[in-house]
Amino acid sequence: MAAVLTALTAFMGMALIAGPVTAQAAGGPCALPRTDAHHSLGLDSWNPSYPRPRGTLDAAMIFLSFPDSRPLATPRELAADHFPATTRFFTRASYGAFTLRPHPAKRWIEMPQESTSYEIQRDWDSGRRGSYLRDAVAAADPHVDFGAYDFVYLVADPDAPGVNSDATKVVNFDDPIEADGTELRRLVTVFEQSPPDRNVLAHETGHVFDLPDLYQRPEDGKADWDTYVGDWDLMGSQFGLAPDPFGWHKWKLGWLERRNVSCVPDRAGTSRHTLRPLGAGPLGGADDKRLTVVRTGPYEALALEARGRYGNDSAVCQSGVLMYWVRSDRASTEGPVEVIDGHPRRGACVGSSVLPQLADAPLRVGESYATERGGGVRVEVTGRGARHGWDVKVTRDGPV
Repeated sequence: MAAVLTALTAFMGMALIAGPVTAQAAGGPCALPRTDAHHSLGLDSWNPSYPRPRGTLDAAMIFLSFPDSRPLATPRELAADHFPATTRFFTRASYGAFTLRPHPAKRWIEMPQESTSYEIQRDWDSGRRGSYLRDAVAAADPHVDFGAYDFVYLVADPDAPGVNSDATKVVNFDDPIEADGTELRRLVTVFEQSPPDRNVLAHETGHVFDLPDLYQRPEDGKADWDTYVGDWDLMGSQFGLAPDPFGWHKWKLGWLERRNVSCVPDRAGTSRHTLRPLGAGPLGGADDKRLTVVRTGPYEALALEARGRYGNDSAVCQSGVLMYWVRSDRASTEGPVEVIDGHPRRGACVGSSVLPQLADAPLRVGESYATERGGGVRVEVTGRGARHGWDVKVTRDGPV
């Protein structure tokens, strides 16, 4: 275990090698193919090295203290910072198809070294990070049966002097390690202050399910991180006003079924669709469409969904039909999703939005958008349909 942990390499939400791929049933004419891009948004296969979030998954929550600091909070108090809120987020997002069941430890497990010795930070030295993880697993092993859980949260004492909240991330191993007869492929390292950033644990848990980071990471650290998706989807920003996962993510994870997705034919012509708000109530039958997809290339699609003040999106800035590009050949942080601004000359919710320019991105009734990509596509929102739905007309000028 020590040798493997020392050799691990990891960075925020990113594994360094592509895992094996197996077929899944999501498919369909508008499901993009999976590529070797990290956290690819292809839907024709599922990487079995990641747990599929359907049914119930069990997560261990281990609390780590340090010799140089006496914890000011109890494990129970820190667990309450994240649960049941994170479980409720995923229950709403999945329409009840997925339950995240946490198992928080009742006592602190002390690390062998002082918190400052690990030099914890966002871009962590691999050697120091390896020491931290090696020590954490070894210290917890006598008290935790790793084989009983689907994944693990390692929660550091937030008041220890060496703890840096900016270092919260998912650490992936290029080779899995074994503990208690099970392979550990990734660990969620939590360094949040109490109370933590909003939706931060749900964001990191999304990486456990093979979802990409949707923000960009500027090389100089000075540019805006939120230009790709703004407030939409917590994989972009955990502070967003509309954190519910995109319909494309829900389709990938199995929360939307093929019957809830309407695929626009790849030939010239017009098709009409009624989109029920993504976060509204439980899923219905074949007429309950939550996502419309226009395939525009081998690895590209235009996605349409209705967003409103439902479920996780109770604070959304503007309701309407949200449009975004999906690319299955782009890796995490490299723009696998880009929201289309339906109102490029204005913004909204200044002061509360992470990116006001995109806060009012959805189209309203009577508005339209046209693109030359995919042979030419025009989207028009023509009215309001049944069950608070939005009526959309999609016109293709020619084949893909």
